Amino acid sequence: MTIHTSICDLLGIKYPIIQGGMAWIAGGKLAAAVSEAGGMGTIGSGNSPASWLREEIGIAREITARNFAVNLVLTSPYLEENIELIIKEKIAVVATGGGNPGPFMAKFKEAGIKVMPVVASVALAKRLERLGADALVVEGVESGGHVGEMTTMCIVPMVVDEVKIPIIAAGGIADGRGLVAALALGAQGGQLGTRFICAREANVHPAYQEKVIRTRDRGTVVCGVSTGHPVRAIQNSFTREYLKTEKEGADKELLMKLGSGRYPIATVNGDMENGSIMAGQISGLVKQVQSSAEIVEEIMAEAVIILRKLGGLPC
Repeated sequence: MTIHTSICDLLGIKYPIIQGGMAWIAGGKLAAAVSEAGGMGTIGSGNSPASWLREEIGIAREITARNFAVNLVLTSPYLEENIELIIKEKIAVVATGGGNPGPFMAKFKEAGIKVMPVVASVALAKRLERLGADALVVEGVESGGHVGEMTTMCIVPMVVDEVKIPIIAAGGIADGRGLVAALALGAQGGQLGTRFICAREANVHPAYQEKVIRTRDRGTVVCGVSTGHPVRAIQNSFTREYLKTEKEGADKELLMKLGSGRYPIATVNGDMENGSIMAGQISGLVKQVQSSAEIVEEIMAEAVIILRKLGGLPC
């Protein structure tokens, strides 16, 4: 038995597994490997310029002829040039975060590009559906990196009830159990970030992967709530210093300065004490470094077994 949902048709993929577009970590090699395995791989452009993105798109296309996505951070200083590159390169799918893609929707539509924004509230989901989004990634507070306030268990069915376009659940999904749970909530697929940090093709320091593997159930914390831009990361010297400073009432400017540049310190340099090790609460379920193909195959095999036990899924 296979799991087939309309999101597979929309994105041109075999399995309803989407790899999160993690800046610094999700390059062309990871995106291509996930797409080759039957999911939707994603290049995380972050705040990188078009020259970097062009190179990563080239790497991905050397590996796979299948669709992959590019994640755009809408606050990036290189946003306009990256959008032009994506249109020129005829990228199949654009995922967006950190803002409203509405002003760029017409450009994407004219180029035949599917738009898949990340949302953390019902109001934003409804607004982006009206603006023409093709699908939505609905993300719970369990996820790594920038987070909202609602849990995946709560926010996904709330959004499903209010919109008609396909929903992809994100936050707290690491295996076949999580994927089946997402389907039960009304989503048509699941997005995984933290699990793919520990993919062999991920562009990340081995110390980062080892830290994720060694993290247990209560190993992550949320920093920056007072700034309006909360971030989940694995506890270390940096998060303890940050939370102490935040608790003491430091202003937003000081907190932003304290957190600036901490993510690449972890991802690139492998500094597990002074860097921001962004990862989700499901870190405790990640046990080893595997290839992207092994991850996708393992998730799908487990999901199919669970669905059979539950009586299957109408196709």
